[in-house]
Amino acid sequence: MDIATVRGHALSSPIDPVQDRPFHGGARRLRKRDVVLVVVETRDGRRGFSTAGASSSAMREYFEGDSQGTFADVVEESVADALEGESIAEIRDAHDLLAATDLPAHLRTEAVSAIDVALYDLRGKELGAPIYELLADEYGTEPETDMPLYASAGMYMEPEGYVEQAEALEELGFFGYKYRPGIGPDEDRRTIDLLADAVDDIELMLDVHTWWKLRDSYGRDTVRELVEHAAERGAYWVEEPVEPDDHAGYVELAESGAPLAGGESEESPEGLVRLGRTGAVDFLQGDVRHHEGYTGCRDAIECCADGDVEFVPHNFGTWLGLQANAHLVAAAPGVGLLEYPVFENDPALAETEIDPGMYPFDLAFDIVDGQPTVENGRLLLSDAPGLGIDVDLDVLDEYPFVDGPWTEFRYDE
Repeated sequence: MDIATVRGHALSSPIDPVQDRPFHGGARRLRKRDVVLVVVETRDGRRGFSTAGASSSAMREYFEGDSQGTFADVVEESVADALEGESIAEIRDAHDLLAATDLPAHLRTEAVSAIDVALYDLRGKELGAPIYELLADEYGTEPETDMPLYASAGMYMEPEGYVEQAEALEELGFFGYKYRPGIGPDEDRRTIDLLADAVDDIELMLDVHTWWKLRDSYGRDTVRELVEHAAERGAYWVEEPVEPDDHAGYVELAESGAPLAGGESEESPEGLVRLGRTGAVDFLQGDVRHHEGYTGCRDAIECCADGDVEFVPHNFGTWLGLQANAHLVAAAPGVGLLEYPVFENDPALAETEIDPGMYPFDLAFDIVDGQPTVENGRLLLSDAPGLGIDVDLDVLDEYPFVDGPWTEFRYDE
């Protein structure tokens, strides 16, 4: 592949009106969702696509000042300088070229992630094969293109609101319902009980990263009690119950026997593997958009295969990101479940009595032409080459970047 141009486009999808979501001790303000669309074009005119940027639950762009706009500039400058004019025989060659830049480690990881996915998209188009076939050849597997989805929704609402969402998503056939508590220990406990009593055919997952982001956090004893209670009521997993770098905290909570999940906020593929090797998580949540693409996730997947850990990709963005992680699920050994973020007015989902979407994110859908095939809570991948979808470049004009944080945590005085 002879690289002609590398472009990074920062885009914003407004949340209008701005939403305030009360949690224990404050409120989270939702202003927009940002996306960086990365486009790599070869000299023969083929284009490879990916989405990128610092958007894990650690929210680097909030805590450390980085933003999607910052990352788009990195792509346009350092990444383009490193790759334009180069001939890439093996995708890992691009990793080496980016490793030679002077980018800070976290931005280099994000850059490698975006480029790896875009180059796999290009290689698939070059060979006339979907990415999952390329990956299946590497892993020695038979791809499975029909996969179950768990619905990722539920953010800071009354307990009864979580129940309504879970019931709607159960009706749609999703494997699981993941929600974000943080409305106070007593109400979080009541939510667990209401959900456990209300649904039968959908698994329940708690994404509890808010607990350690609170100015006055719940504290170890409260967290442990809630984790144990969730496990007793049949929770499929409890996600990120402690800060991402607190591996000892994971180990301590794992002694309770509760099923734990984590990994999306690990800053490198090596960190992802280290967490998997602690034996503390039952589910390791790597992401091709954050952990150096398909290439970077390989060691973590192999680590999971060697132990009693299931790799379940983190995926919390656009349909383009969904498709990217879906190819990994289709081909990687021992990987079979994918996160499906549910935003308002999702055109791929059938109508239910209530809209189970978290908030508006129109760009998530509009970034691609057409829509994924989602039926009865399952995703079916096509055999189209590369990522298997077309990107609608009209979004470059329709969703101009809006500077500033996409979300803010505001605390009570």
